Amino acid sequence: MTLESDRAEIIELFGRYADIADTKNFDELPRLVHTDPFTADFQSVADVPPTETPLDDYAQLLRGSFNPFVATHHAITGHVVDVDGDSARAHAHVRAEHWVPDRVAGGGPNRWLVVGFYDNDVVRTENGWRFSRVKLTASYQENTHLLAQAS
Repeated sequence: MTLESDRAEIIELFGRYADIADTKNFDELPRLVHTDPFTADFQSVADVPPTETPLDDYAQLLRGSFNPFVATHHAITGHVVDVDGDSARAHAHVRAEHWVPDRVAGGGPNRWLVVGFYDNDVVRTENGWRFSRVKLTASYQENTHLLAQAS
């Protein structure tokens, strides 16, 4: 284990994290990305306080949240990782696009866009690095009404 290999593994977590929604792999990938339980903080896009969530519950929540979208694409870049022993802080930029079916869009815009940052807590486990806390801070959104319509 070196600082470089730790950083590489943590950055790879962001890729797997994006794939959870984008490939709709709600069963296998969350276990490769998160501790069980972990804290989800999406307060900046949903009126829900940060919540400690068991992975099985999270998988069901993801399924319900992302299945209504025809496609999603999460581009996560600009990683800054600070490792301190068996814990780390990981910051990254995100551009997340979510397309609804045309029937939901009703002839209007069909894409909900979220631009912002992730600030995640990471811990080393016996199975490798995992996010113990995921925090999304949205700095810009377009067509937020589509989130409610897709539900």
